[in-house]
Amino acid sequence: MAEKEEITDREKAIFEAGIKLGAVYHQFTTTPVSPETAEELETAIERSISIQPYVSFVKVNIDMEKVRECANANEFNYCELNGEMLDITVAVRYRTAEVHARVKYDEERDYPLMRIEKGGGNITNITNITKDKDERINTTFLKEKIKG
Repeated sequence: MAEKEEITDREKAIFEAGIKLGAVYHQFTTTPVSPETAEELETAIERSISIQPYVSFVKVNIDMEKVRECANANEFNYCELNGEMLDITVAVRYRTAEVHARVKYDEERDYPLMRIEKGGGNITNITNITKDKDERINTTFLKEKIKG
């Protein structure tokens, strides 16, 4: 048998980021959404991710234009959340590594792809998660912001 290879902090952070994005994607797609509820749904998704282990940042954007188009296609003015509407960024910090991962719809491939946007070794960003008066998740980066 081969010797057991040690898993690096970076590999663990990448794994955790993938778990977060995959879980949230499959948990929330098909959720009923309307132009009136989309912002609250963004907040609910952010909060559900932010309480999970190792998460240092989360930002959820639901494409309001796509929600309006979809909701206006029927008499009930709502539809189901789908991958074309989602843009989710998460930063996961595990020991000495921080990874930024994202799921966003790729028009060219016609598919919501998950990817690592930044995934280095040592932590270069220090992030604080706070909540504003509306209990919405805000983040403060001391060195650099995730670019969307």
